[in-house]
Amino acid sequence: MGLPDAAGRPGCFDVDRQRIKLMKRNILARKERDSWRKQLSQAIRTPAELLELLDLTVKDEPANSRFPMLVPRAFASRMEPGNRQDPLLLQVLPDRDENRTAPGFSDDPVGDMASKAGRGILHKYQGRVLLIATGACAVNCRYCFRQAFPYSSEHAGRDQWQAAVEHIANDNSIEEVILSGGDPLMLPTRRLAQLTEMLSGIRHIRCLRIHSRLPIVLPDRITDSLLEWLQSVPWPTVLVLHANHANELDEDVAVAVDRLRKIGVHVLNQAVLLARVNDSVSRLAALMRRTFEIGALPYYLHLLDPVSGAQRFDTSEEHARQLMEGLRRQLSGYLVPRLVREVAGEPYKIPVL
Repeated sequence: MGLPDAAGRPGCFDVDRQRIKLMKRNILARKERDSWRKQLSQAIRTPAELLELLDLTVKDEPANSRFPMLVPRAFASRMEPGNRQDPLLLQVLPDRDENRTAPGFSDDPVGDMASKAGRGILHKYQGRVLLIATGACAVNCRYCFRQAFPYSSEHAGRDQWQAAVEHIANDNSIEEVILSGGDPLMLPTRRLAQLTEMLSGIRHIRCLRIHSRLPIVLPDRITDSLLEWLQSVPWPTVLVLHANHANELDEDVAVAVDRLRKIGVHVLNQAVLLARVNDSVSRLAALMRRTFEIGALPYYLHLLDPVSGAQRFDTSEEHARQLMEGLRRQLSGYLVPRLVREVAGEPYKIPVL
């Protein structure tokens, strides 16, 4: 009964097997989707909860900040219990200093609003355009330069993608589209596929770049369906990760990066120089070695963008130069990132050394 009929159509057994295969695939896709989204729904949202998880005394709990706390448990699991100076904890734990003003620090330190070319479109540099695809993130880093960005009125979103696509189509100088946010991988894969399908007819696009912290803080986001989408896009794809300390890169992250590389995605890592987190030669060297070990090439080391409330993370440019000298003495050239500062209005990231 499972043999094809005279017209070559599959028999009932074959049809049943196909249905079962499709059903299993749908169940797997649903489990994938539920896994990372469920983890996100269970993320830690108060300092007290995070400190208790790490066996730290909840005392002098940081004052409420305009920037809410959000930490996936996968990321928190890499923190050292009992260590109030853990470099991962310092990146996500609110602090009273966030509510204080400091000279030279502002809500828009890199001039995002001045570079708007439409809703959700930032056009700062020649040849490339950045789409603010969503305002959502999986982790709220306390030094984030877009923590005051007006996402509700400025991100592109599905309904505004047409205007962004038209802007790109009408400018033949644009060769690279950068998906940013927030974090673009917070969008459902089908939404990302809709966007790239809209862009696919623009002949002068030569590269797709994605900036995401999700493979670091929530590596289960690298699902089969996401990989299928990335394989389907018609351009070379670059994924720029963001890890600041070697302890962020556990084996789950390594597996996620390996899956990306196996389908041909070029993976880079950028970091921010942060006081008490990674501002030593030993910590930076360990980070660069670890990123390369898991398959991500060191890319940029950014000086802190002076966003309001993040002054506790600031380091001097002279100290940064000394650290770079130390890295060059220890590491092969391909492991040494470029030290840069973003300056509003400038046509590119400014090399510091």
